[in-house]
Amino acid sequence: MKIALFQSDIDWCNKKENYVVAKKKISEASGLGCEVIFFPEMSFTGFTMNINVSKEKNDETIEYIKPLAKENNIAVGFGYVKDLGSKCENHYAVVDSSGEVISDYAKIHPFSAGYESEHFVGGSEITKYKINGMNFSTFICYDLRFPEIFQAVRKDSDIIVVPANWPRSRSVHWKTLLKARAIETECYVLGINCVGVHDDTYYSGDTMAINPFGEVIKCVSNIQDLLVVNINNDVAEYREKLNTNKDRRPDLYKKFLY
Repeated sequence: MKIALFQSDIDWCNKKENYVVAKKKISEASGLGCEVIFFPEMSFTGFTMNINVSKEKNDETIEYIKPLAKENNIAVGFGYVKDLGSKCENHYAVVDSSGEVISDYAKIHPFSAGYESEHFVGGSEITKYKINGMNFSTFICYDLRFPEIFQAVRKDSDIIVVPANWPRSRSVHWKTLLKARAIETECYVLGINCVGVHDDTYYSGDTMAINPFGEVIKCVSNIQDLLVVNINNDVAEYREKLNTNKDRRPDLYKKFLY
């Protein structure tokens, strides 16, 4: 499967301008033969706590992406903010090449250190979906620090997608945790980050694709770029080589942890 990851220099809180860029990149990815393109977390506003600017009641972003996906015959993954009234949810949706929503995940863990939990509530569901025969799951940014939810989708996933707005100051954590989640789950992991300086925070990007052995297939840093990667439907072959997950004892872990 040919997949595009767009490491975007988001125009903070300027949804209309970011829509224009997205339209071009969706067309570009389709022209390159990609079957799906993934954007970073909060794709068209950036990780802003100004929910009065970012929140949507009428699925504005979903309705904008649907015809673009259909016209370009490509699936599109993107983030948006869902209005719940006094607070919001941080969402990441996937629209398939026919323009249908096949996944709409709400971030389970709002980032309390970044005040996200003051404006957002955490989701309570895990989503799984298929694109052209391959099994996907999505988590968002801070979720990366919680391995339990990754294990929850391991059996049913070939590829785990992690869109983010992850700052350069913690880039070592980003790179390490993406590799760890790939090794632990024996899945491909795709990390899609933003890049540039926003709200006095520098984002180095480090968007990457990692195979089930934790090896980086491709990575791009410090520039806006469309990263294109080919991923084979071979997770079963990786798991046959080592398959550490067959030795897991989740019932025993519950005794100690919960």
